[in-house]
Amino acid sequence: MKYHHPLKQILFQTQRYWDRDESRQAVRQAFAKALLCGTPALGAEVFASDNEEKIVGHTCKGSACSSCGYRATVQWQRERWAALPDVPYKGITFTMPDVLWPLFRDNPRLLNVLPALAASIMQVWASVRHGVRVAVIAIPHTFNGRLEFNSHVHTMVTAGGLQSSGRWVSSISYDRTWLLEQWRGGVIKLLRVALQVGKLKTEMCAVQVEELLAMQESRWWSIKIQNLGSKEHFLRYAGRYARRPPIAQRRITYIGDRCVRFCYQDKKLNRRVDVQCSPEEFIDLWAQHVPERYRHAVRSFGLLGPRAIGRTKAAIFLVLAQKQRPRPKRISWAVSMKRDFGRYPLIDSKGMPMKWVRRIQPNLSFHAPLTPV
Repeated sequence: MKYHHPLKQILFQTQRYWDRDESRQAVRQAFAKALLCGTPALGAEVFASDNEEKIVGHTCKGSACSSCGYRATVQWQRERWAALPDVPYKGITFTMPDVLWPLFRDNPRLLNVLPALAASIMQVWASVRHGVRVAVIAIPHTFNGRLEFNSHVHTMVTAGGLQSSGRWVSSISYDRTWLLEQWRGGVIKLLRVALQVGKLKTEMCAVQVEELLAMQESRWWSIKIQNLGSKEHFLRYAGRYARRPPIAQRRITYIGDRCVRFCYQDKKLNRRVDVQCSPEEFIDLWAQHVPERYRHAVRSFGLLGPRAIGRTKAAIFLVLAQKQRPRPKRISWAVSMKRDFGRYPLIDSKGMPMKWVRRIQPNLSFHAPLTPV
């Protein structure tokens, strides 16, 4: 069964459940924005021709909204493609045992540290082993196909690096065992310090947490290293997780009063598997992946980090004999509709162009109905 806006339909159906004081504030705001997307609550723009008038509601621009998230993803991919030099890249994924996932789910401040930890490990290796500085993009990832909380970090790092002499080294190697040991040690130390200073939120007592961490110190942790070649591969993959909801709407196959069904591809079984839950359980699964406000989903380090990019970007492009690209302009709503759906919306029913005529201010008294529309 196909639904026009399945995620919004579930939000309508469960509004009394998530729109309450007990819910996390970031979750209430994210879901409310997605629910009101395109409604009078957010205002609208009015376009007209000699024949007719069209009212276009403002969008919410939130990551919990599938359509707004898609537009943000495309813009982010265009901007990153223009900013990054044309060199080979590697993709390195840092994971951890599943018994540690709840600790990072319940302690989002610690989760925010993981991208910087992963990036620092790669930068130390590149500097000490090869004498170069590298550029790193790190994205914390918190979900799997079942929407379970699964904390790990996806990174893209330049396959080469810049020496202090100004020479670009085209290729360096990374030792998986060394990366594993440093990552495992860093994560365990982070949790231990948080426990010692009383900043680790958990239902376990201190002795149980320490026993758990001691067991994980001797375990094998998965570190995956891939040769990406160009930057396009990572940007396509990472964009899916950086700006959009944790589940694609096409994966939702059924919505009932007491049941939501969605599917995912089980990599171990190599087949599609269906997951069934109540609408409230689906909301709980989704809500745990909603980040706190103002938290960056994508972070840059090293040569292209926020503090270094002003000094190093021009030098990198100069050394590589590449021309810097200007930041791409944002694609307008009308152009994106033409690109993605094959129709230009600012044409009336007789094929005449429509022009902007006025703006309708937001109607803050508007409340979304509790039934799908």
